Amino acid sequence: MAKKKDIPGDLSTEEKIKEAARKVFTQKGYAATRTRDIAEEAGINLALLNYYFRSKEKLFEIVIMEKMQLLLGKIGPVLANEKTTIEEKVAEVSEHYINTLLSNPDLPLFVLAEIKNNPDKFANLIKTKTKIVDSAFFKQLAARRPDIDPLHFIFNMLGLIIFPFIGKPLLQLITGITSERAITLINERKKLIKIWFQAMLETP
Repeated sequence: MAKKKDIPGDLSTEEKIKEAARKVFTQKGYAATRTRDIAEEAGINLALLNYYFRSKEKLFEIVIMEKMQLLLGKIGPVLANEKTTIEEKVAEVSEHYINTLLSNPDLPLFVLAEIKNNPDKFANLIKTKTKIVDSAFFKQLAARRPDIDPLHFIFNMLGLIIFPFIGKPLLQLITGITSERAITLINERKKLIKIWFQAMLETP
């Protein structure tokens, strides 16, 4: 039996494997991960892992879909809501994603790395039900600022939310601030992003 690692003892065998897969895939990426690595992390033998999940690819599909649900699951319904304003949508998306990424700080880099390394695999896995370009949010942006491609606002919103998590180590290095201070600054952005977005919409 493989040596058990930091996996909670009250989980079922299947959940232990999935938890181990989440950890190993996030640390190593799909290409560098072996099923043996996952089995060792879960504290089980390789035969038992293969009994529950027949391949690394199957496990990866489960893990990546869970991560993409965290990353994209909220955005579709929010942006499609025709009853809320642009500002309300931005505030809701910012609040949700900052909270989600604070709980899953490795998520942006993991997803970006897998998109870069396995674009075809990723494209086959991700079937976004609500396209941003068809959303109420996109139409509201186009109506508010017909002189600017709405995608610029989408890029800016995602950058304002996601980049602080990707750039946090560099920010700490060049400014000398602590991790706690960086997290405080990130939390403050929940209110600031709405203000900045409003300024972008109003700037002639």
